[in-house]
Amino acid sequence: MKLLKKIALTTASLAITLTTVSVKSASAAIINYAFKVNTPLTQGSGFFSFDDATFNNDNFPVAPVNSLNFTFDNDPQTVYTEKDDIDYPTLGPVIYQNVAGQSSFGLSYLFTEKSNSLTNYAVDGYSFRVGDQEFSNAITYTPVPEPATIGGCFIVCGISLLMNRKTKSS
Repeated sequence: MKLLKKIALTTASLAITLTTVSVKSASAAIINYAFKVNTPLTQGSGFFSFDDATFNNDNFPVAPVNSLNFTFDNDPQTVYTEKDDIDYPTLGPVIYQNVAGQSSFGLSYLFTEKSNSLTNYAVDGYSFRVGDQEFSNAITYTPVPEPATIGGCFIVCGISLLMNRKTKSS
């Protein structure tokens, strides 16, 4: 009987979690990603977000980046944002679809070093360029989960812990 109660409670909490996540995923959403740059010359990390409903209908679909923050590991006080893109405000950083053999999207972000305006950097999908040197597969992307997903995980874990405690005490 106790096992049946545990299974029913776990199933109900999982159903609530999956329902919340599927509602968020079905509609247009703000997608958040973290990215890391790792080249022999420099390393850095950042975050960006975009609305997946804003992809245009061109032959090469792009969507504008809503927000972007990037810092180099050797200079964490200097923060580069979407406004530092060379094409801002006309175009700014964008997400483009279908990076060949890698992913369903890629980031395009061109910026100039704040302390030395002669040095340009470029994020192009999975490549990173410093001046005229290009490094392939130098960028990794990691999705940042939505708060509903995290909340659902906390609910399931919390209920499981409470049930485990209740079983031990009896």
